[in-house]
Amino acid sequence: MSSAPTPPPSFEQCLKRLEAIVTELERADLPLEDSIRLFEEGMALSHDCRRQLDEAEAKIEILMKRNGGLQAEPFELKDE
Repeated sequence: MSSAPTPPPSFEQCLKRLEAIVTELERADLPLEDSIRLFEEGMALSHDCRRQLDEAEAKIEILMKRNGGLQAEPFELKDE
């Protein structure tokens, strides 16, 4: 009997883990090996977050085109 594959973490879960990794990396007493492991995990999570954001942006552009004939424009975050 095989179990169903675990779904990938949500964007919010990835972000929460990234925040925890940053907190851990800021510790002065963290061994180098642990720092490297956490950095690698953080880079993978960052890549996954970027992928999820790109997918969401593409879906929004499709919906905009479909529902109102609006011109899709690239989404840019404004610095606050």
